[in-house]
Amino acid sequence: MPGIGEAKKAPWHLWAVGIGSLLWNSMGGLDYTMTKTHNAAWLKDFTAEQISWLDSFPFWANLFWALGVWGAIAGSILLISRKGLAYPAFAISLAGLAVSSFHQFVLADVPEGLNTAGGRAFNAVLWAAAIGLFIYARQMRAKGILR
Repeated sequence: MPGIGEAKKAPWHLWAVGIGSLLWNSMGGLDYTMTKTHNAAWLKDFTAEQISWLDSFPFWANLFWALGVWGAIAGSILLISRKGLAYPAFAISLAGLAVSSFHQFVLADVPEGLNTAGGRAFNAVLWAAAIGLFIYARQMRAKGILR
């Protein structure tokens, strides 16, 4: 039993979840960066209308997209580092996803080709992962695994 101020031994699944989430969330960071820098190879399958739509996001929508992406990456790194700040980082990421999803699916007129069943399914996976990581970090912090 650890003493006061000492963290418990990390379970094997912390490393699996932490590394898996870092790989997963890094893809979001790559997508964000390549989209924002207009990387031609990354956007080669997008139409001019779709790129224009992405460029039309208001500042606040871009801000929350960034919070969603970079909060998730920070949460993953903090989880691997066994830091209790992983929990609020994943909360920030979840808030970013919520606001950016609201913009995308409620306020914006999504161009054809981007509002597909596959896209909606992928968005559901994003939500499941974000909620799952938020809950997981909260549980690991409550158990004293994260300090």
